Formats: sequence, structure tokens, C-alpha cells
Amino acid sequence: MHQYQLKKTKEISKIICNQCGREISVINGRPEEEVLCVEHTWGYFSEKDGEHHQFDLCEECYDRLLKGFLIPAEIEK
Repeated sequence: MHQYQLKKTKEISKIICNQCGREISVINGRPEEEVLCVEHTWGYFSEKDGEHHQFDLCEECYDRLLKGFLIPAEIEK
């Protein structure tokens, strides 16, 4: 008799930068370059209470975002 176990896996097939639209190569479920992935669920003290936001940025778009900050991000090496 055969017994089976149902396995469900979720694997990344494609990543697209939300800012510029560039596709980041993914091989075997892994991006071939670094990507900033942001996920946030807004709380009571916002106009977005309960909303869940998620986006991805390629490194170039992340660098452009940082340049627009009035107060620089803290960066450690």
C-alpha cells in the first residue's frame, strides 16, 4: 500500500522592483542579487489601520531612495 504526504511549498519564481519595474533573476528560488523586501502592517495610529503593505526594491532604487532622506540612514560596516 502507498501512503502519501501532501507537501505544499512556496518558491519565488520572479521578483520585480516596485520602483523601476526591473526583473531580478531568480534561480532555484533564490534571487541572484540583493533586494530590499519591506513588509509592514499599519496600526491604530495611522490612516492605514490594518493594511498590510509589501514591496521590493532593487539596490539601485534603494540607493536613490536613501539619497532623498533629509536625515541620513544609519549605516554600519
